[in-house]
Amino acid sequence: MKAITIGGATNDFIAIIEDEFIERMTMHNATSSYLLFEEGHKVEAESIEAFVGGGATNAAVSMARLGFDMSSIVKIGDDYAGVNVTDVYAKEGINADHVIVTEKAATGRSIMVSSHVKNPTIFVARGANTRLRSDEVRAEHFAGMDLVYITGLSGDSSAAFPHIVALAKQSGAKVAANPGIRQLSSRSEDFFKSLKLIDILSLNSAETAKLIPLILRDAKKAKLSKTHPLINVGDESENIPELVANGLSSGGFTMSLGDFFATIIDLGIETFVLTNGKEGAYIGTKDGMYFCKANKVEVKGTAGAGDAFFSTFASLLVDGASIQDAAHAATLNSASVVGKVDTQSGLLKRSTLKKKLKTYDDTGCVTYKLI
Repeated sequence: MKAITIGGATNDFIAIIEDEFIERMTMHNATSSYLLFEEGHKVEAESIEAFVGGGATNAAVSMARLGFDMSSIVKIGDDYAGVNVTDVYAKEGINADHVIVTEKAATGRSIMVSSHVKNPTIFVARGANTRLRSDEVRAEHFAGMDLVYITGLSGDSSAAFPHIVALAKQSGAKVAANPGIRQLSSRSEDFFKSLKLIDILSLNSAETAKLIPLILRDAKKAKLSKTHPLINVGDESENIPELVANGLSSGGFTMSLGDFFATIIDLGIETFVLTNGKEGAYIGTKDGMYFCKANKVEVKGTAGAGDAFFSTFASLLVDGASIQDAAHAATLNSASVVGKVDTQSGLLKRSTLKKKLKTYDDTGCVTYKLI
């Protein structure tokens, strides 16, 4: 299978701080937590390391390790950080012919500060990632591709999203998209108009909630009926996945998960992947929904987990895997990434993933039909 990723490339500098050297504050009346730095003081770091990251780069590496023929369109600066990106592509066997180099902006960089629960605060200088133009993405880039995988487009680059999706669809490839929350917020109408051209869409729960005001006018009604249960231990209510029980809400608008999936599928999406952090992922199609619990692992870093999950799921699905098998593989690959501090070291080779799948425990998964 041939695939191409489009989106961000960064150099990530990750600082691991021991809990005793940094304070963490959690709000009682909200879900937010904060790391507190004392101004004017140096903070001792356990380690500071540099890695290559970014949505398009993470996805390209993920799929290359699964054995797929990969290309990538990213925009980088004419600098050492940009060379780091192309070096990773060379090492992983990813075609870098479509990488765009500009002298007008630096390669994107981020600083991640990780402590306590290892859910890092990330400082981002997006640089060249914000400079991708529509005229730089052409139809020939997608010729012969089976999958076009579009990640978050930063800043002014987000204006190119409708153009990229349209070209990708015209090529005959399957179109997968994993936009960021700023893209949904600042260019929501452009995104909404492109929905019918996207085959596989992935958003986290916060991003998904942002869609609710946009799709309510087209709302469909449906209930989720469990056909394959989780392990029934104790109170039945304890076995109900969080978003099945609570639905989605944003800005005073609410929607049940059944209604949401029925509506988004009716708008043209073939497969919708809704990730909900450490709980797991919900995958909706016209046939129903499949929920898969996340694997419990020692968390070293959460950055890149979503990229690992969706790139694995989308590529294997397009390559012919079932929803269930693709979800199980994605869960394993995502868990492996969470076990590392960076976004790529944990990405598994196809052979390793196949071995792990033989002993995969799917008792944390449940199938629902839409009625």
